[in-house]
Amino acid sequence: MTLNLKRSNTDLKLMAFLVFLMFFSNLFGQQKIISGVVSDSYGNPIPGVNILQETQKNNGTITDFDGKFTISINDESMLIFSYVGFITKKVESKDSNLEVTLEEDLLGLDEVTVVAYGTQKKASVIAAVTSINPEELRVPTSNLTSSIAGRVAGVISYQRSGEPGRDNAEFFIRGVSTFGYARSPLILIDGIETTSTDLARLQPDDIASFSIMKDATATALYGARGANGVILVTTKEGKEGVVKINVRYEKAYSAPTKSLEIADPVTYMTLHNEALATRNPLGGRIYSLEKILISQDPNRNIMAYPTVNWFDELLEDYTLNSRFNFNVSGGGKVARYYLAATVNSDNGNLKIDPQNNFNNNINFKRISLRSNVNVNLTPTTEVALKFNGNFDDYIGPLDGGAAIYQKAMQTNPVLYPRFYEPDLQFQNSTHILFGNYGQFGDYLNPYADMIRGYKDESYNNFLATVEVKQDLGFIAEGLNARILGNTSRYSFYNLERKYNPFYYTLGNYDFQSDQYTLIALNPNQGTEYLEYNEGNKVITNATYFEASLNYNTTIDDIHEISGMIIGISRELKYANAGDLQRSLPYRNLGVSGRFTYAFDERYFSEFNFGYNGSERFAKSERFGFFPSFGFGWYMSNEDFMSSTSDVITKLKLKSTYGLVGNDQIGSAEDRFFYISQVNLNDGSMGAPFGNEFSNYINGVSIDRYANDQITWEKAKMLNVGFELGLFGKVDIQADYFTEYRSNILMDRAQVPASMGLQSPIRANVGEASSKGFEMSLDYKDNITNDFFVAVRANFSFATSKYEVFEELDYVSAGLPWRSRIGLNLSQPFGYIAERLFIDEADIANSPIQTFGDYMAGDIKYKDINNDGIIDINDEVPIGYPTTPEIIYGFGTSASYRNFDFSFFFQGSARSSFFVDAYNTSPFIDTSGSAIGNNALLSAWANDHWSENDRNLYASWPRLSDQLIDNNNRNSTWWLRDGAFLRLKSIEFGYSFTDKLTEKLGFSAGRVYVSGTNLLTFSKFKLWDIEMGGNGLGYPIQKGANLGLNINF
Repeated sequence: MTLNLKRSNTDLKLMAFLVFLMFFSNLFGQQKIISGVVSDSYGNPIPGVNILQETQKNNGTITDFDGKFTISINDESMLIFSYVGFITKKVESKDSNLEVTLEEDLLGLDEVTVVAYGTQKKASVIAAVTSINPEELRVPTSNLTSSIAGRVAGVISYQRSGEPGRDNAEFFIRGVSTFGYARSPLILIDGIETTSTDLARLQPDDIASFSIMKDATATALYGARGANGVILVTTKEGKEGVVKINVRYEKAYSAPTKSLEIADPVTYMTLHNEALATRNPLGGRIYSLEKILISQDPNRNIMAYPTVNWFDELLEDYTLNSRFNFNVSGGGKVARYYLAATVNSDNGNLKIDPQNNFNNNINFKRISLRSNVNVNLTPTTEVALKFNGNFDDYIGPLDGGAAIYQKAMQTNPVLYPRFYEPDLQFQNSTHILFGNYGQFGDYLNPYADMIRGYKDESYNNFLATVEVKQDLGFIAEGLNARILGNTSRYSFYNLERKYNPFYYTLGNYDFQSDQYTLIALNPNQGTEYLEYNEGNKVITNATYFEASLNYNTTIDDIHEISGMIIGISRELKYANAGDLQRSLPYRNLGVSGRFTYAFDERYFSEFNFGYNGSERFAKSERFGFFPSFGFGWYMSNEDFMSSTSDVITKLKLKSTYGLVGNDQIGSAEDRFFYISQVNLNDGSMGAPFGNEFSNYINGVSIDRYANDQITWEKAKMLNVGFELGLFGKVDIQADYFTEYRSNILMDRAQVPASMGLQSPIRANVGEASSKGFEMSLDYKDNITNDFFVAVRANFSFATSKYEVFEELDYVSAGLPWRSRIGLNLSQPFGYIAERLFIDEADIANSPIQTFGDYMAGDIKYKDINNDGIIDINDEVPIGYPTTPEIIYGFGTSASYRNFDFSFFFQGSARSSFFVDAYNTSPFIDTSGSAIGNNALLSAWANDHWSENDRNLYASWPRLSDQLIDNNNRNSTWWLRDGAFLRLKSIEFGYSFTDKLTEKLGFSAGRVYVSGTNLLTFSKFKLWDIEMGGNGLGYPIQKGANLGLNINF
């Protein structure tokens, strides 16, 4: 009995072992090793191609440097070959040795476009989404926003300043369509809301995709945050493979695109005398003929007879900047990483006095650190950890770089030098003897203001994001979930270190001995030590959560269905908000969804919605529902188009319509419209009382009245477009769009003072519309195996108008030209300048102008309403809008063997601006804080009205040493056309040969020279036209750049 039991156990073990062997022999028998090579259409091997088994997506490999690969698969399933810039290809795995050829995707037919909260195959996108190659954003500047203009259809962009750290471009998607305070698009970097400053600091080397979302369907999932369009940037992530290191270093030369041209000091004195005499013949002379004569002698004593070009004394001709970027990426099947560091240093062009022991020039250092790590916890669970820190340090003059340029314009060039060489009395002074004038040294000395101290600013922004992606295929094939959490910490502070200058003026000068004596003007106010003043401190904390559920499936290979639901929550806190209401957390919530259906890759439909809540509105108005939908027809996939497939490679028609809400209305200070803003301790509203009125109690003021009817600003958006591909080389995209905004918050115009209200009454009564057209054209062709060429052009036109505007009834008053209804949202108003007055008889026979005294040679305005008086009722809309209506760009890039060349032009049209007549008025005092006399622009010196040249159309009216209010009016006299065309960038590069890189020990290398803003074509010559009316500030820069890029 015992023996039989043992034998039975032995038989069972033997049978189990045989089954085990049979199972694994069958299992291993199904394993198949596939090897091969992947090459392009010219037979060149392609390294880094991703290869995946279709039935088992976690089984994959990549090709090596020679394009070779080996993969082990369990069955004869399809292999998917994909590589950036090539059309994805599926290949059967019947043979064990494969030779795969990938066709270059010149027009991006197989590209994936980043859309809201995900990606879509480019062919199925019907929303107005434009993507740009990050390589095209690399220009010789540290500010990414300055490279956008003209490169993306639908983006209206311009730059007003070139000061390091203050040179962000302003940009709007499809123009300006609201007259509320928030007009700029939502900016998202890796899904997290950021500012234009954070976008400006982003490095092109770290960008994986850059997309502009323009219509309601594209932005609906972002709810109210995306009411003005969305800029969506995703940064690079690590890829499976060996470690890759990329290093880029650039050294850049930077100088103003155009400098102000001012008259020489002798001309200044001559015309300053004329300015006094022509208005008051008995006024005498400001500068003696002796001073004017001696000032022309090159051997004179320049301390006694100064002739100072303050621009030359304050500014260098150029400066040098440097940029360094380093990134490393790689990983295995479990974890992948992308790490990057950037250090940029931009300098201003201000001079440094060696007598100081500190640097007063602008130095803007920017450090950016980025860490993107992706970890596969399981075959179906992925976690992404992203950390990004931006750290900016700015050191510069106390009032900023723009103020230095303005003060150079505001200072008299012949009263005193920047500083005096010591006389015998002050030869042992240990401080700088700054020049000044008057009794107490209260004249403006911009050199003293520039070097007397410096401002130290620090900006820090740190973001940490964790994202979990879960494949829920075990529940339903194609079902995925995603959770994202982010926290952002922002801090800013500034402080000043400065001393008080000692000012001196000339006492006596002995012409024979060439000796002079100085007089100290403020001996008790100057200091020889640095004082310390603290400035603003800003601390904010933002927390953001996002969760989504996404489903994608294909039925019978022709029905593609997808759905997505997203919920978001965001909270923002200010540590030093300033008042109770703003100190409370800023919160918003939202639920959004997207549903798409495609039939046989020919017919596409999409429905999106956003259901958003805003804390700014009362409970009855707090939530808004904003749907959108779209349809697309891929006509070129129809059978009847097959005969033209060689010519028309792509033809897609698309249209979208939707409703968008906006809660960023009123002003940024308005928190809760349904709660009044009352100050119960307002000193300005108090009153004295008691015996001899010796007691005082603060009063009550009202900043805002409660209004529970204020609600969402709404926009109805329509987009109609097409995409056309020709010969497989040309891609044309065009869109026509309209937008109608209603419920725009406005102050009520006709509220009688008898109501006794302290603050304006507001309501959602405004309406505005906009429309436009945009088009882009791309041509790409591999002409030979060695020669590639690409051409790109785009054009954007966007205009707007007031539909309903709360204003006085100008039509009934007989003044229809004063109404804004029907005009562009940025339409300037002004007077029609006919010419300059001829003489006193001309003045006597003309309508009375109500702007102070005027005489022959001053501006004569047109009497629009023929009432014999020129006043505000004669203001009319003049010129184009101040925001450009047309932005365009075009360029070419080409490569031949190891050489490459590219250029890009940017243009702007249909915009106007006013020359600043007040701040360019010669000889008058515009400084405000000290006494000054404006410099004389060469343009005004060369072409102005005078007794000897009574040019009725001279550039400048009759000279004056006082402000002539009559001439200081917005009018057609000062209106200028803002159109221009500029060579935005040009680059020539050489890529090292394989033999050279192997010898030097790295995998690839490239050296290049590039330039930006090197040429500008415009009728306007006073300053860089892109600065518009801000031409007296820090000028836009042109640059030349030498760079080296190495990969290991």
